[in-house]
Amino acid sequence: MKTAIYTAYGPPDTIGFVERPIPQPGPGDVLVRVRAAPVTAGDARLRSGIVPRGLGLMLRLAIGMRRPRVAPGWAFAGEVAGVGSGVTGFKSGQRVFGLTGFKGGSHREFLVIRADGPLLPLPETLSLEEGAAFFFGGLTAAEFLIDKAGLAAGERLLVCGATGAVGGAAVQIGRHLGARVAATASPANHAMARSLGAEEVTDYRVGPPVGPHDVILDVMGKLGWAGARGLLAPGGRYIQITADLWQMLGANLRPRRDGRRIITGTNKEDLASMQRLVDIHKAGGYTPALGPVLPFTDLAQAHAIAEGFHKPGNIVVTM
Repeated sequence: MKTAIYTAYGPPDTIGFVERPIPQPGPGDVLVRVRAAPVTAGDARLRSGIVPRGLGLMLRLAIGMRRPRVAPGWAFAGEVAGVGSGVTGFKSGQRVFGLTGFKGGSHREFLVIRADGPLLPLPETLSLEEGAAFFFGGLTAAEFLIDKAGLAAGERLLVCGATGAVGGAAVQIGRHLGARVAATASPANHAMARSLGAEEVTDYRVGPPVGPHDVILDVMGKLGWAGARGLLAPGGRYIQITADLWQMLGANLRPRRDGRRIITGTNKEDLASMQRLVDIHKAGGYTPALGPVLPFTDLAQAHAIAEGFHKPGNIVVTM
């Protein structure tokens, strides 16, 4: 099978391919024939080693000083190609989707995953490409908006960067929760932001819609607390998805300021969170917007698009 590897920290051409034997499922395992996988901003950061200020050394201590010692690929969609002994919840030919997470390994043609791990049946309402893109932005948006910010019906949500994986999911989920959604995006993506559920859209280079907003979700962290404070209503919450080490420490040490709150951090990737997102989809609240869909052999090109951080929708490669 064809398997992607990181050969070094660096530009997209440090992505390589090797041929490896197709793995065999052990007891309790599922063998998945991968048909599609996303290429995310997180993939680009792991490959390049370029992360927000203060996090570079931590990243290299975790995954390798000279090159990434994790495998490319965070999520996948495909079909069950075989099951190990004791597996009863999945059968050959069944469409599935799931996560390989931080350790990676979805950018390959076959993978083995635990049947009781982060693996679910793929709903008929999702294509394989949509299934591949489903979890990256959706899990982040759902946890930050529902669990951390407590977005309520009737509140005003501003999504800064509304047409990428996280922002596009946040617009949809915010609308599903009953919020009034405003957004920023590049002019070429304004129609897309409105189609996802934003009522008002402005050019991010000009500035966000005038507040006050009850919740601001800032995908790239461009506003910062200084820019967000004046746009927040009393009791408002500022969610900074991309934050450097000092911003995260500051948000944890002093989360409440002027009657408002700063929220940073990471999201869970467990089965309960995955199933909740599926339930939101089935209720009509979220379907990932697809951007470029490329063949697996063009993985380096997909990485080049991802690290531009201005893609419309989710980037997916198909095997």
